[in-house]
Amino acid sequence: MTIRLRRFSIAATAGFVLAATSVFAPIATHAQPVDPVPAPDAVVPALPAPPVDGADPKTDVATPPQTPGSSPFKGPESVADLAEKLLDAVVNISTSQNVDMPGRGVPKLEAPEGSPLQDFFDDLLKQEDGAGERRLQSLGSGFVVDSSGIVITNNHVIADADKITVNFPDGTQLEAELLGTDPKTDLAVLKVESETPLTAVQFGDSESLRIGDWVMAIGNPFGLGGSVSIGIVSARGRNINAGPYDNFIQTDAAINRGNSGGPLFDMHGNVVGINTAIISPTGGSIGIGFSIPSKLAVNVIDQLREFGETRRGWLGIRLQAVTDDIAKGLGIGKARGAVVMGIVPGGPSDNGVLKVGDVIVSFDGREIDTSRDLPRIVAETPVGQTVPVEILRKAAAADPAESMAVEVTLGRLEDGEKLMEKAGESTGSSTKPSGDKNSKMGSVEILGMTLTDLDGPLREQYSLAEDAKGVVITAVKPNSGAAEKGIEAGVTIREVAQEEVSSAKEVASKIAKLKEDGRKNALLLLASANGDLRFVVVPID
Repeated sequence: MTIRLRRFSIAATAGFVLAATSVFAPIATHAQPVDPVPAPDAVVPALPAPPVDGADPKTDVATPPQTPGSSPFKGPESVADLAEKLLDAVVNISTSQNVDMPGRGVPKLEAPEGSPLQDFFDDLLKQEDGAGERRLQSLGSGFVVDSSGIVITNNHVIADADKITVNFPDGTQLEAELLGTDPKTDLAVLKVESETPLTAVQFGDSESLRIGDWVMAIGNPFGLGGSVSIGIVSARGRNINAGPYDNFIQTDAAINRGNSGGPLFDMHGNVVGINTAIISPTGGSIGIGFSIPSKLAVNVIDQLREFGETRRGWLGIRLQAVTDDIAKGLGIGKARGAVVMGIVPGGPSDNGVLKVGDVIVSFDGREIDTSRDLPRIVAETPVGQTVPVEILRKAAAADPAESMAVEVTLGRLEDGEKLMEKAGESTGSSTKPSGDKNSKMGSVEILGMTLTDLDGPLREQYSLAEDAKGVVITAVKPNSGAAEKGIEAGVTIREVAQEEVSSAKEVASKIAKLKEDGRKNALLLLASANGDLRFVVVPID
């Protein structure tokens, strides 16, 4: 069975009927076996009472077990009052899109291969210009956060729509204006004009949620209209590879197609999440749904309302995750933080404050547990703000890493993306010429790699920059430790154990020294053809 991650707005084609299917469970026809009833005169021995800690079994009587209804550990008896207050603020979002298609908007008809009916179908749908139009529709959910008419939904619900309509529980339909979208967090902000103030809900604090807390989802599953489901917070901080700022709330509250963009409420009626994805082999709820936390959403929504676009903070560095092996190689103790692997030219950090190999463990007073945390926290910080950054840095390769405090003034991520895109276009990439132009002079085989001193022909063969440094890897043995780490020919080794190298013999010498010292792994700093750096830990044979 294949399990898929699904966005769950509902798409349909105008002119076609979406057939509903029902699944009927088989009715049990065999009763469970029943123990025979003892005869009236039979004596049934009483079961011994369970022992009680600290009690005298001869004199004390154990407390009888509580009945199921008397257990204090139970969910809310009813959410009817809470749901009644919130239903009017949750809306259905319908969109339509015109798509050019041949055959006057009728889908292409295809007959079995070789059938003479194909010519008939082609003539039937033929038009002078061969063009047509088909109207696509989709359904999702949303909610009102401002009585003046501000509605929140998912970006994928309204993406590419020509017309967006907000449908209210009382039957009112209002055409919506799109104020802004953010594909990276899958959020969109709409504006409708209403003659009367709308019922609105407010955001709560998703950071205060605990695993096991009760939550309630309201939305438009399968286009059925306002539907309520409850469940608990199953997990927090989930990364489902949906975007660069994944930090989802996982819940078992029933969420299905059409719930996209709907709110996830806490038991106080505050929006703590925006439902956006499910994992399901069938497309229906199996109790694994994901919501964008309000902590992340509020900042994005405020920017979209004010500017119509996002304005995220930008540090201007390239990062790598700190694994246990890398942490050991860097001498920083337990794995934590994010290691700096590059400085973007012209970026906020291109002033010597941060260096390659620095490990960022705190940003603006917030601890960085993993490399995924840093981009999200930086993005939430205002552009132009100067923030303190705590790093771990070695003064020398043999010295232990020491904690240092530096300050960085953030740039704007959107400007940085344009800067990096422009730099990538100007640099370009050329195709590697075929054939082996390697000279065996200055070559060494070690750790499953063939290393060669960098020269002009090798720069040309592997499209390396004129200022590229280090030792080039010209071959990697299959099934070697280096191959398992993803090392390929054309990559250069800049450092071994945080010491620069300039020749293949120097690499071999340093690895031999590590082996002599009893080290089991070698920490290598590698550079790709475009200059991107990464640390790799390779086992020493």
